[in-house]
Amino acid sequence: MNNLQNATEPAVTATQRPHLIRRLYHWTISWAERPHGALALFILAFAESSFFPIPPDVLLIALCVGAPSKSFRFALICTVGSVLGGLGGYAIGLWGYDLIGEPIVRAYHGEAVMAKIKTWYDEYGFWGNLAAAITPIPYKVFTIASGVFKFDLAQFLIASIVGRGLRFFAVAGLLYWFGPRMKDFIEKHFDRLAILFMVLLIGGFILLKYLK
Repeated sequence: MNNLQNATEPAVTATQRPHLIRRLYHWTISWAERPHGALALFILAFAESSFFPIPPDVLLIALCVGAPSKSFRFALICTVGSVLGGLGGYAIGLWGYDLIGEPIVRAYHGEAVMAKIKTWYDEYGFWGNLAAAITPIPYKVFTIASGVFKFDLAQFLIASIVGRGLRFFAVAGLLYWFGPRMKDFIEKHFDRLAILFMVLLIGGFILLKYLK
C-alpha cells in the first residue's frame, strides 16, 4: 500500500524510513489475525488522527478481507475512532500547538499543507473542510490545523464524519461486494479513489441545489 504509506510517512532519515515504516505496517496488519482486531482498529484510527504514521485503512482492508460480512461494522468502528481522535488533534492545535502540534506537523512536512488547508477554509468554508477530510493529505495535519486556525467546531465535526465515513465505508463496501480481489486495486489506486469520492459527493450536493 505504497500510496497510503507515502501519504503519512514521518520525517526520518532515508536509511531509517523504509525499515521503520515497514515494521509499523506489518505490526499494524498483524492485528487482523488477533482476537481483538476490531479494538485495535479503533485505537489505530484514533491515534492516526493526531500522530500515528500508519493510516487505519491498512488494517480495515485486512479485517474486511478476513471477515467480509463484518465490513460495514469495521468501517463504523474506524470512522468513530478517527472522528474522536480528530477531536484530540483539534485540541492539540488549539491548546498545545507549540509543544505538541508543531513537532508533529514538522515530522510530516505539513507546513505547506497547513497553509493550503487554511486557504481552502477561507475560500470555501465547510467544503474546504470536507475536501481536506477526504483527500489523501495526512488527516492529523488537517485536525491540528483546524485547531490552530480555530475552524468552526461544528463544521469540523460534520466534515470529519462525512469525509472519514465516506472514505472508510467506500473501502468496506468495495470489499464486501467484490471480495478480496478488490484489495490490490484499492491499494494501488487509493489516492485517485479518494479524490473521485470527494468530487462525486460535492457534485451531488451542487446538483441537488440546482434541482430544487
